[in-house]
Amino acid sequence: MAVVVCGEALIDLIPDNSRAGTTQSSYWQAHSAGGPLNTAVALSRLGMPTRFLGRFGIDGFGAQLRSHLRANGVDDSLGVQTLAGSTSLSVVSVDSSGAARYVFHLRGTANFGWKPEEFPQLDADDWLHTGSLVATVEPGRSALLDFVRTTPAHLSYDLNVRPTVEPDPDAYLTLIDPFIHVVSQRGGVVRASDEDLLWLAGGHGEIDDLARAAVELYGMDLLVVTLGAHGALATGVGRETVRVPGFPAAVVDTVGAGDTFTAGFLQGWLRDADLTAALLRGCAAASIVCTRVGADPPTAAEVDELLAAGPTRTDPPPDTA
Repeated sequence: MAVVVCGEALIDLIPDNSRAGTTQSSYWQAHSAGGPLNTAVALSRLGMPTRFLGRFGIDGFGAQLRSHLRANGVDDSLGVQTLAGSTSLSVVSVDSSGAARYVFHLRGTANFGWKPEEFPQLDADDWLHTGSLVATVEPGRSALLDFVRTTPAHLSYDLNVRPTVEPDPDAYLTLIDPFIHVVSQRGGVVRASDEDLLWLAGGHGEIDDLARAAVELYGMDLLVVTLGAHGALATGVGRETVRVPGFPAAVVDTVGAGDTFTAGFLQGWLRDADLTAALLRGCAAASIVCTRVGADPPTAAEVDELLAAGPTRTDPPPDTA
């Protein structure tokens, strides 16, 4: 089964702290990024046949992004080369713990100008993964939603909430609610982080309770929730909650961690349908990417090596009430 990943391809501008800047100029690294692009690259590095469905700007960054996909074995033939529009940018700030925060520059950029005729005809043997910014930014959001509703492909969706794009949780939920509904109704996989669920809930609640409430509200077959360094859990209608620990890591930054987890989980889930093994594979992949600058996901061999060593983290997640 091939995975088609649909969404934004953008540039993460990450501070280059290896060189001292001045008040007049500073040093930045321009990393190929975007949640869906990161997931596509990670899937391909893990050995999964992967195609990327995205829109590319006419500038040099657009060329960089396409080259990055091809260099990592991702088929970009479904991509749309725009004749106008620049590449979206994300300015990344990394705190002392390695946690990344993002400020996006999206207006008028190529990623979000989807037209109905730009979407391909997929079939029931395909797996379509989407989510992140492309499901929240118009005018492309509405066209994407129609595509997701009508395609016969299997579905997965990553919330990847970005409050700097829409700071009101209720308004944000209104944007993503139809995507969650259609994926849930079709028996697909929904992925969220604990931070996503907590933010959408107004900052209150226990993660297990929030996850179970989401499952009951949408009738989700499978909801996967990442818990940062504490691992991940999965639950769904008629399913017992499965929880796995995280893999300790010397964190450089968390850029691409959720995207890489999603790739590791999907690769394991589509290969074996073993929920515990898929969660562990996702956690291992995410742990490795956190030891590197930017979204630089691991190979299958690197993940297998870490899995063979086994997770050692047993501390529970913090109380989020």
